Amino acid sequence: MNSEIIKKMVRKPSAWVDPKGPFAEIVFSSRIRFARNIQGHKFSISSTENEKKILFDELTEDITAIELFKDGYVLRMEDLSSIEKEFLVERHLVSFDLCFESDMGGAIIDKNERVSIMINEEDHLRIQGFADGLQMFEVFDFLNLVDDEIGARASYSYDKDFGYLTACPTNIGTGMRASALVHLPALVITREIEKIIRKLKTKRVLVRGLYGEGTDIKGNFFQLSSSASLGKSEENIISIVTEIVKEIVEKERNARETLMKNAQMQIEDKIWRAYGLFKYARLLTSDEAINLSSALRLGVGLGVIRDVALKQLNKLLVYIQPAHLQLVYERKMDNYERDRMRARFVKEILSLDSKGSNDG
Repeated sequence: MNSEIIKKMVRKPSAWVDPKGPFAEIVFSSRIRFARNIQGHKFSISSTENEKKILFDELTEDITAIELFKDGYVLRMEDLSSIEKEFLVERHLVSFDLCFESDMGGAIIDKNERVSIMINEEDHLRIQGFADGLQMFEVFDFLNLVDDEIGARASYSYDKDFGYLTACPTNIGTGMRASALVHLPALVITREIEKIIRKLKTKRVLVRGLYGEGTDIKGNFFQLSSSASLGKSEENIISIVTEIVKEIVEKERNARETLMKNAQMQIEDKIWRAYGLFKYARLLTSDEAINLSSALRLGVGLGVIRDVALKQLNKLLVYIQPAHLQLVYERKMDNYERDRMRARFVKEILSLDSKGSNDG
């Protein structure tokens, strides 16, 4: 059953990969996450496997009764292969810890993959919502309704002075994190990014890699995330992160203008070389593909490349990853075969009419 669900998910990208939101050429996605625990149950770190199983069953019954999840997906991590777990991590729907470190972990995901709920991770519940572009308030609005519906069925651990009680002290309060995944190649090229990161630290904004906490920066993608939530309202946290992202988007745009004014030939040469290699290479490693797609994404944003759609690049960013490739082609591959099939997949996607359908 779980494998059939994964096959169904493989056949189409998450809805939020379609770049229709504000600033979508720079902001890949927005995410809001709530950490919640249930009254009458020990925190995950101190509960037994049997206690976690009971909680998983109770929460699954409560959550699947909500209209949004009636035709969604329920996945138990213990029933998935390593590749299927990696697939979920690559889609940003679950954490590495849920897949490979937690006992009796699982996830409930709506059919469009806009909401993903992790069960028995660090907290009993990690409720996540996603959207394309910069749409944090929009994500918060619909995720808050989901949170209220779950809270009406399962009583949350809450203190009138401290707010929502969580396993990690930095999450106490609202239990919320707001983050955006942004693409900043011009700021990297102009070396302004180091100064910006230093400034963000003073504002208590976390800077992480492509897959969040503990991951490396790849393809000039940076995840910007709020930190401690105690003493702040949800609206205040979202406002702060949104304004910071807008400022950085403006800085990235200015850096792109500077590059095109002072080094247009060099930048266009870099973009076209990347396009040629990306489209016609016979072998592509994962890191090569991500870095080349970054240059191509910059070219699309600058209007240098006109026969590739941002939607194609968004899909590629997800599907060129190891687990996705193996599930698309329905076989386990060694590194060499993955590199060969990755190059083939890139060529297939870039050959599609950018104005046509590339959802498959």
